[in-house]
Amino acid sequence: MIRVEHLSKRYGDLAVLKDVTVEIRKGEVVSIIGPSGTGKSTFLRCLNLLETPSGGSIHVDGVDILDRRADIARVRQKMNMVFQSFNLFSHLSALENLTLAPIKLKGLDPRTAQVRALDLLRLVGLAEKADRFPAELSGGQQQRVAIARCLAMEPEIILFDEPTSALDPTMVSEVLSVMRQLAKDGMTMAVVTHEMDFARDVSNRVFYMDEGLIYEEGTPGEIFGNPQKEKTRAFVNRIRSYACRIASPDFDRYAMNAEIEAFCEKHILPRETRHNLMLAIEEIIEILKPDLGRAPLDLSVTYSEKTDAVEVSFERGGERPNPLDSDQPDDFGMRIVRRAAEAIDYQVANGRSRLTLRIAKK
Repeated sequence: MIRVEHLSKRYGDLAVLKDVTVEIRKGEVVSIIGPSGTGKSTFLRCLNLLETPSGGSIHVDGVDILDRRADIARVRQKMNMVFQSFNLFSHLSALENLTLAPIKLKGLDPRTAQVRALDLLRLVGLAEKADRFPAELSGGQQQRVAIARCLAMEPEIILFDEPTSALDPTMVSEVLSVMRQLAKDGMTMAVVTHEMDFARDVSNRVFYMDEGLIYEEGTPGEIFGNPQKEKTRAFVNRIRSYACRIASPDFDRYAMNAEIEAFCEKHILPRETRHNLMLAIEEIIEILKPDLGRAPLDLSVTYSEKTDAVEVSFERGGERPNPLDSDQPDDFGMRIVRRAAEAIDYQVANGRSRLTLRIAKK
């Protein structure tokens, strides 16, 4: 239904979109996720030409909409958009907001337009609010009216640009419920969203955007359950990390400890978790100390908001034996490490050796 090839968008020297090539099929729900400022909204606005692309092509049902001869008004009727700021006409009632475009643009007679508008308001649970003005409605109700207004033009595709970002948390679910129903009814939708549960539960596919690119795409199970790329994994798990390289036995241990303490404070990690983390790092570095002058040690600490897990990893070049496979398993340092960690993993791959500890919380 929508085929995008090598799409780019620049504002002067700033490249917002870079060589985006994707396809959205009829009846498909595609969620577009990623950090702020990575081109997600610009991508949607390029699809219906609210922004003019700098390069590439966009085909909707086989029609090149960047062709100068294309009927843009007709394209926008077919591919309508719901914005985060509602954009309702404040001087019109909810019903009048829905009937204006069908009467003016499609030539529908007022009576037919009203009957259709009431049906749509009923669909989004707001028929009893038909005579209310936007200022008399909550944010969630206004957004549902905006969705109904979009449906009044009988689009084949709806683009949603962060439709819940301007809403209080209590109002988000009412808007998402309407969108879930539209998905169930087979509406083709492209949704820029920060609502990960919606993207996971409703989407057929998920695009993860970063730095103006579709960095990774796949089914919700692939993107949320087994992302292949590091940036996707960090975003999905909402991981925060600290990293440093230790290149000598004489490294500045005090500076490193202070940075790790600051990382723990920033993420409000419990005192016991901090204690176990610092103990584990101290003992592992002591175990690896004889080798520090020969090969740099990359240390990283990660915290996932999603799983509330803290992990610390130690990675070195070379295929080395597990330093915790000691001939003296009762060694005091080893016991400290095993008590501080609730899980230990050691992997050797691609010429690198990596020891990972998941830190115990209690």
